[in-house]
Parts: sequence; C-alpha cells; structure tokens
Amino acid sequence: MKLKWLQNSDEKNLSFTGHLEELRRRIIVMLVTIGGCFAALYPLSDNLLLLIRAPMMEEQLYMLAPTEAFIVHLKLAIFGAIIIAMPMILYQAWAFVAPGLYVNEKKYAFPFVIVATLSFLIGGFFAYKVILPFGLQFLLGFGGALIQPVISVSNYVSFVTKMILVFGTIFEMPVIVVFLSKMGVVTPAMMRTYRKYAIIGAFVLGAILTPPDVFTQALMAGPLIILYEISIWVCVMIARKQSSLEEDENDND
Repeated sequence: MKLKWLQNSDEKNLSFTGHLEELRRRIIVMLVTIGGCFAALYPLSDNLLLLIRAPMMEEQLYMLAPTEAFIVHLKLAIFGAIIIAMPMILYQAWAFVAPGLYVNEKKYAFPFVIVATLSFLIGGFFAYKVILPFGLQFLLGFGGALIQPVISVSNYVSFVTKMILVFGTIFEMPVIVVFLSKMGVVTPAMMRTYRKYAIIGAFVLGAILTPPDVFTQALMAGPLIILYEISIWVCVMIARKQSSLEEDENDND
C-alpha cells in the first residue's frame, strides 16, 4: 500500500526509552482520571452497592471482618471509576499506538473510543442482566436444603465486578480485530482457519470464568462465538476495502 506515514521526526526517532516514557505518561493520565472518578464516586458507594447486589436481592450479605465494609466501598468506587474512565483509558491506548498508524488511520481515534466504549458497556450489561442472575441462582441453589448460604459482601462484590469487567473486555473482540486487520496481523482466511479452535476456546473460557454449569457456560461461549463470527465479517470488509484502495492506486500509477 502506498499510504504515507506522518512525517514527524519526534515520532520516527523515538527510542525504546522514549516509548517507555510515553507509556508511563499515558498510564499516569489513566490513573489520574480513575483517581478523579474514584473521589467523585466514593460518597455514592452505598448506591453502587445497591446496584451491584440487584442480581441477588433476596439474599443477605454479611460482613465477616471489621474492615470488610470499608474495603467493599473502596472496591465499588474503584470499579465505578474504571467504568466511567473507560473512554479516557481507551483514548490513551489509541494515542500510544497512533504513531505507528498511517496518516489516514489517525482520524479514527474518536470513532474507536465511542465504539470500544459501547462494546465494553454492552458486554458488562449482558453479564449484569443475563449471566449473573442465572449463575448466582444456580450457585446458591446448589447447596440445597442442607447448606444455607452465608455470603461475604467482599467476596460477592469481587465476583460480580470481575464478571462485569471480563465480559466488557470480551466484547471488545471486534474492535481489536479491526485494529489487527488494519495492521495486517490477521486476515479473513486466518480467522476461518482457526474458527474451530476459537469455538473450543470459547467453551473452555466459559468453563473457567463462569459458574460450573453447562447453561451459564453456554451463555458466555455463545456470545464469544457470535463475536468471533462478527469479527470475521469485519475482517473481510476491511480486506476488501484495502484491496480496493490498492487497485485504485495501481490504476492511478
């Protein structure tokens, strides 16, 4: 392809140490943003707890250690801060890799942040509304009449927030594939070749990250497989567009 790189001597001549310094600066911006969101959300941590425990409102949560309630409020504020700061986190990630992109690709920063943020929120919402209610119902009912649940609020909050963050990250797959396709790392043929391994991997990942029953594993594996198929389609569209651009450039030559 005859696309031209941005002619910026600072970007072209950036050393390995310079890249590390740039990465450190981007991480600091992310952490400062998360810290500001944390400070704003901590007074609202009670509301966050009510929201987080909604999938299991019928069960009582217990504090098993003197510091547990305090730690839970910290966890909830940090979790909420990460969610709110996600656009800035994604933008900083884009800004870090932007010097390695073509000139005409740098303009996609804003669409990337919007689409990636929406994908993350959709994944988290899917976990909150679909996966967690079914998974918690199974886990709490597994003990039957012989075992009564006494649920630590800290363990519960850690479990729920982990599931939401994991599903939010998983739903970024099509966005990642777009980026890798642009770089030429993945192709439609490659993704079709590894489809069967991706399906197996989806069920293995579902078995690891979800409660140990087939239904909730399928609830995670199903979206993963669908996202993989969507990623193939996206990869095909990008390949066709790049091929068309190359043909146009060859015709112009």
